[in-house]
Amino acid sequence: FQSSVVLGNQPMMATISGYPGTGKSTLVNQIKKPLTDLNGCFVEGKFDKDARPDAVLASALNSFFGNILETNGRNSLMPMKWRINDAIGSGGNSVLFGVVPNLQKWMADGNSANENHAQSSSGVKRIVSDHRLKFMFCKLIGAIASRAHPLVLFLDDLQWADEMTLDIIRMLMTDPDIQHFLFLGCYRDNEVNISHPLTAKLKAIREQGISIVTIKIGPIEKECVNTLLSEAMCMPPSLCRPLSNAVHSKTGGIILFVLRFLASLNDDKDLWFSMSARRWMFSLEEIRRKEIHGDVVSHMTERMKSLSKKMQMGLKFAACAGPTFSTMVLDKIQKDLDFEDSILNSCVQFGFLQKESSNQYVWAHDQIQQAAYDLIPLAKRESFHLLVGTRLFISTSPSELENMLFFIVDNMNRGSKLIDDQDQLYEISQLNLEAGEKALSSSAFHSAAKYLMTGLSLLRPESWELKYNLTIRLYDAASEALFVTGDFSRLAVLIEEPLMNARSFEDKLNIMNNLVRALAASSKFEEGITKCFSILGQLGEVIPNEITPDIYAKEVSHVKQLLHGKSRQDLLSLPIMSDTQKLAAMQFMNHALTMTFIAKPLLNPIIVLRMVKMSIEHGMCNISAFGFACYGAWLVSEPSCDVEGGYRMGRVATEMMKQLDAAEMTPRLYATVYGFINIWKEPWQAGLGKHLEAYESGAATGDMEYAITNLYQYANTALYCGENLTNLSQNLQSYAKRAFQCNQRNGWTSFVILNQLALDLMGIKQNAFSPYSNGTTEESCFTSCVNNNEISMCRLICGKKKYLAFFTGDLDAAAKMYEQSQKFPFGSTGRLVHSLVSIFIDGLIGFFFARKHREDEKKWTDLGLDAIQYFRTWVSGSHWNFSNKLHLLEAEFYFLSEDDKRARACYNASIKAAREHRFVHEEGLAEEKTATYLLHKSKHDEAMEHFGNAKKCYKSWGAHTLVQRVGNAMAILSPLCAQVDANNGVTNSFFE
Repeated sequence: FQSSVVLGNQPMMATISGYPGTGKSTLVNQIKKPLTDLNGCFVEGKFDKDARPDAVLASALNSFFGNILETNGRNSLMPMKWRINDAIGSGGNSVLFGVVPNLQKWMADGNSANENHAQSSSGVKRIVSDHRLKFMFCKLIGAIASRAHPLVLFLDDLQWADEMTLDIIRMLMTDPDIQHFLFLGCYRDNEVNISHPLTAKLKAIREQGISIVTIKIGPIEKECVNTLLSEAMCMPPSLCRPLSNAVHSKTGGIILFVLRFLASLNDDKDLWFSMSARRWMFSLEEIRRKEIHGDVVSHMTERMKSLSKKMQMGLKFAACAGPTFSTMVLDKIQKDLDFEDSILNSCVQFGFLQKESSNQYVWAHDQIQQAAYDLIPLAKRESFHLLVGTRLFISTSPSELENMLFFIVDNMNRGSKLIDDQDQLYEISQLNLEAGEKALSSSAFHSAAKYLMTGLSLLRPESWELKYNLTIRLYDAASEALFVTGDFSRLAVLIEEPLMNARSFEDKLNIMNNLVRALAASSKFEEGITKCFSILGQLGEVIPNEITPDIYAKEVSHVKQLLHGKSRQDLLSLPIMSDTQKLAAMQFMNHALTMTFIAKPLLNPIIVLRMVKMSIEHGMCNISAFGFACYGAWLVSEPSCDVEGGYRMGRVATEMMKQLDAAEMTPRLYATVYGFINIWKEPWQAGLGKHLEAYESGAATGDMEYAITNLYQYANTALYCGENLTNLSQNLQSYAKRAFQCNQRNGWTSFVILNQLALDLMGIKQNAFSPYSNGTTEESCFTSCVNNNEISMCRLICGKKKYLAFFTGDLDAAAKMYEQSQKFPFGSTGRLVHSLVSIFIDGLIGFFFARKHREDEKKWTDLGLDAIQYFRTWVSGSHWNFSNKLHLLEAEFYFLSEDDKRARACYNASIKAAREHRFVHEEGLAEEKTATYLLHKSKHDEAMEHFGNAKKCYKSWGAHTLVQRVGNAMAILSPLCAQVDANNGVTNSFFE
């Protein structure tokens, strides 16, 4: 406790397990007082096997903020409010406000804030992301916890927790930004085996380096029972021992069982207070002869059977009403049974219930509720639930139904098998649809899927004819729920029927949209592209699967003709797209854009060109801004390298996004504009902050794919700008965790590869994959990417290996990686910073091998000259980014040509430009290459000086592998210098 909430270096976790009734929750409650003394916060929730588990965390947080509103007033805890505002925003754009309404009230100073939900401008519904909700829960909890207000989150009965909540727990424990936070979880170990989801999740948390404190609570010992009785009855321990031994023998030391058994002894007059003796008395022989059931639930059920019939019926209805219920609900369920307040009061006196307010009751323990529920015979439970649900539905007004919907549907579903009348089944299906849509709107995705799939199961084949609207709505909403929860296998089966039976293509659109996104999320890119192209063909946008030079030229020419003569203002004045089919086509092209970039890069520019064409011909929508940005990225990357044209399109796209108020496009737009376009014109360092801004925006709006993309572009650019490798590696580990949390496989793989490069340069022998995947290595990852045709990832790994081999002096390996990388062509719209650096390294490799004067000298010379040609073109757009690289390439060419004067001038110019433009690693490279050239010219003292400068630069970069290599070279050169000076110039080929 002290370590987590006071020191707070990282989140900490403890689990408490034990048999029901052993006092797990009571133990947790002991932490409240010391936490209060530290001005700490305590958030608690409890799962129930019959309630919606995915609402428990939201309900716990809602109660927490409700207590703040009631007890502290609107101006209290202002620092926490500021932190939350910074983390999630105070406007209605936060998904959390829908599930934690008291948070919204508190952020709005106690008033209900009006939310304006922006509608998607496409013909396809916008789906809320469960990754977004999980991420926002983590942001909120991280903002609550602080040194001034440490936070303890307690969730009870984790054995009934849902997958999403368990995943949030995992994310919380691995979040590098959360401090002063302790998670406590209780569960019944007799209900959690090795195959239970909780076991798997705890294992996953441990595998990510998180230490979990485990506490196991068992039965109390005989001596403890004796002490309890001694203190309770104010009697010496010796007099209590016979009774305590008997009680322990009957109850097994389960504390709840002990207390209930003692209460039953008092009821049966086997334990009583003697007024004459002035002490407690007991009938030991009667107690020993009592037959006791195996557990506390069975014991209490038997005790309840001795109560009046009316009392038993009330307990049955109360048990079905849930762990907490109001008298209003009980009155509706009871109907004409005249359930009097005196019965509730009796339940309180018996210790079955606790009264929370004038009309609100809670069960004293879930085992007591279970005992009351067991009064209902097993064979009659379905009919009993159907009775409860039906009575409540009939007696609930339309205005009240909103609050009672889930409870009604839960009870009716449990008895739906007993209904034969199809009209009644359709009515229950309609209720399940309403419950599912309500659950979806409140981000309770797993509950939504359960309701919607139940609703579908109650339909008959003829429902497509008789109840078409109900049927298509159920399938539509169910496809959303299954997509969001990641149940792609059930989704693939589910969509077959609506695709066959839907009356119109438009009715199929949202279902097909969910299918395509599911294929992309499953990394089935080729199948997803095929499905996208098929749908686009039906929407009137036929895209060829194979792109010939003639097709490519025709597409380019058409778009350039459409853009000819159009000013920036003309493009920003385009009408708003209104054709629903064209809007849907833009959405599917948006999906295809990402998948083709990964799997079929030669198709990627065609998608971009079609998006621009459609926007000009049919008007602009939110996705149009992204389309124009991608077109700008294509302009700067195509052979003509139209930097000015691309830069102009980037500005048009940015202004269009603002004009359309399409803030949800920020991550995609910034990834394109600052990651692919502005790198040709503005200093690479200038766009770093924009990528971090886009990451926060994407996380807040649920676009985790492009949020992580921006984080990757930040890290990728920072690496090739020469950021200190130690700091960068720490950040990369944090970013990889974030991507792993969000199930962004490509994202975390890319971060791990970059981190592996950083570790290798730093000289740290560590497999960067090990925290995330047992047995995975860089080699096995590459093999998997080749097999899955993930071209961009294959290119990234080849580039990483080539870069490392080149800097560490293994030029043969670098050349091999160059050859291998040619199997994975670009062809996509745009190139990131690492691909430009890759061409720079290719040129240096080319000139190195050209100096060997082997039979393939021309091939290598041409590679170097091609690189020079690229950089001479690019430097006109950005002298800052490319001049030092061009100077070094030219110096290597003049080295090959034996033009000493120009070589020396270009080496010096490269060093100077790299230093001025803050590329410390490339300054070190230029110094090292200069030293190698000077060695060739027998200028050993000067060479030693440049080696020393290179070593300083590499040390500043944090590349200790390179520091050591250059240091070794200097050690060899140092004695050799004196020898060479004495012998008037003998060189050593080691440095070549």
